[in-house]
Amino acid sequence: PQGSAHPCRIWGVLLASRPPLRSEMPQASALLNVMIAAARKAARSLSRDFGEVENLQVSRKGPSDFVSSADIKAEKTLFEELSKARPGYGFVMEERGVVEGTDKTNRWLVDPLDGTTNFLHGIPHFAISIALEREGVLVAGVIYNVVRDELFWAERGQGAYLNDRRLRVAGRADMRDALFGCGTPFHGKAGHDVALAEIGRVIDKTAGVRRLGAAALDLAYVAAGRFDGFWERNLNIWDIAAGAVLVREAGGVVNEIDGGDFMKTGAVVASNNSLIAQLTQTVRSS
Repeated sequence: PQGSAHPCRIWGVLLASRPPLRSEMPQASALLNVMIAAARKAARSLSRDFGEVENLQVSRKGPSDFVSSADIKAEKTLFEELSKARPGYGFVMEERGVVEGTDKTNRWLVDPLDGTTNFLHGIPHFAISIALEREGVLVAGVIYNVVRDELFWAERGQGAYLNDRRLRVAGRADMRDALFGCGTPFHGKAGHDVALAEIGRVIDKTAGVRRLGAAALDLAYVAAGRFDGFWERNLNIWDIAAGAVLVREAGGVVNEIDGGDFMKTGAVVASNNSLIAQLTQTVRSS
C-alpha cells in the first residue's frame, strides 16, 4: 500500500553488508538517471508479462535458451529510451546484436532480461542489466531486479548502491565461511564437465555454492555482500559489464579466471581482496 515500505526493499537493506551513513550518498548523475529511467520503463512491461507468464508466446532459439515476447519488448523499450537520451551511442544487445553508433567512443551493453529461463518458469529471480562502456572502459552500471524492486547502480569513482544504500563487498577472509555463486552451461552447450569439477572443488573448501541462474544479479549480490564471490565461464559481455562496475565500486575485485580479459573471453571471477586469489586458484586447479 502507498506510504508503506516495500517488503523486498527492506529485505535488500537488511542483507546489505554494512549500513551506510546518509552523508555517503551522492545524487545519481545525469548519466545514471538516464539508465535508471530506461530500466524502470522497461520493467513495467516485464512485470506485467511475468504476471501472465503462462500466456507468453515463446520460441526456442537454442537448447534450454529461450527468447520471449517479454524479452523483445523490454529490449525495444531500452533501445528507444537510451537512443533518445544519448543519440549516437552504439549498442551491444542480446537480441539486436551490435548496433553501430555515430559516436564511436560510447556504447551501451544491454541485457533486457537476465535470467530468461527463470522468468519463463515463474521464478522471481531475473533482472534488467545496462552498462556504459566509454573508450573501452566500463564507467557505469545498472541492474534492476524487477520483482524485488531492487535497483543496483554504480558509476566509476562514485561507489555502488542498492536503492539509496551504499554497498560494500563482504569482509570474510576464510574460505570455510564463504558462500559463492556460480553458473553452469545450458544443456547442449560445452563445458559441463569443467563446470561440475570447478563446483566440486569450491564446495569442498567453503560454506557452499549457489547457482541462481542470472549472472548479472550474481555479481550484484557480490557487490551487496550477499555472496562472497562468483565465477562463471562463457558469459556474454552484457551479462558481465554492469555487475563488474558494481563489484569494483563496492570495493571488490573482478578478474578473468585464467588471467586474460573477461570482456573478450566471458570467463569472470569476482570477490573481495581477501578471497579473490583463493577462489581463483581453487577454480583453476585441475
